[in-house]
Amino acid sequence: MDPALPASGGPPDVVVLLGDVDPRGMEEAEGLARIRYVRETELAKALPGADVLFMWDFLSDALAGAWPESGGPRWVHIASAGVDRLMFPGLTHSDTIVTNSRGVFDEPIAEYVLGLVLAFAKDLHTTLRLQGERRWRHRETERVTGSRALVVGTGPIGRAIGRRLSAAGLAVSGAGRTARDADPDLGVVHPMERLGEALAEADYVVLAAPLTPQTRKMIDAAALERMRPSARLVNVGRGGLVAEDDLVEALRAGRIAGAALDVFEDEPLPASSPLWDLPNVIVSPHMSGDVVGWRDELVRLFADNLGRYVSGRPLRNVVDKRLGYVGSERAATHQRG
Repeated sequence: MDPALPASGGPPDVVVLLGDVDPRGMEEAEGLARIRYVRETELAKALPGADVLFMWDFLSDALAGAWPESGGPRWVHIASAGVDRLMFPGLTHSDTIVTNSRGVFDEPIAEYVLGLVLAFAKDLHTTLRLQGERRWRHRETERVTGSRALVVGTGPIGRAIGRRLSAAGLAVSGAGRTARDADPDLGVVHPMERLGEALAEADYVVLAAPLTPQTRKMIDAAALERMRPSARLVNVGRGGLVAEDDLVEALRAGRIAGAALDVFEDEPLPASSPLWDLPNVIVSPHMSGDVVGWRDELVRLFADNLGRYVSGRPLRNVVDKRLGYVGSERAATHQRG
């Protein structure tokens, strides 16, 4: 049976895992299915017999422990672009189809990255600090036009970042699984096995890759050694892409000029983390894609996919569980019908 089809002739049974903020605007989805709203403590009991799981709480790690030994949901949708929390053996080895919320966050994150690049170039974080101290200290700042940005990750978010930075005058290149010379959004795309060479040429290194076994801690001491002393690291991907202890050491030693971090290995970032106090670091609380109305967009995307599920049409944003992210652009277009 095609996993994009409903399990029976009646309305599907949908479990929604709630988080700190409940979803609004679920009326369309409620008209298509029997929906049960549960918390983490209720998840294990709710999953057996359910057709669909909507991981509204995309930061929850509860699913791996709650996943049934048999008879799990036939479709799991997560309200985020990243699916690393779903890539545990019970789910990846099953026939369950996984979809994500690809497309909701692309442009907001790209705008956020552009803002961070401008903040570094114009030293805005220092200006705000000095203003708080009532100190008048004249400085010179940098041009962004002509500087070089390397975007690590060639999915929709990385592509949106590439377009925004190019429009601001930066020379953009990319790093991804497949090398190419004339990508429309990223220019030259370097293969990941030559990441070190690409790092050495960049003024800004932007991480927008998914977290997989291959990308975990890709930015370690060796990678940081390849970066320019004047370079800045921007991470809007996943905290696990960076070896944080190595990054702290590199920042303290002046081996790179700064870092802007929106994601961390442990979230919330512990108050004891030295990253809070380093003067050349911008810390934000995993908010780069969160703009006014973003939760409503997530609900609309799920409702659209649920309508596809009920009517037997192909689902949007189907994740290749072997890779840990949605596959090629061509495959994604086909899945959208």
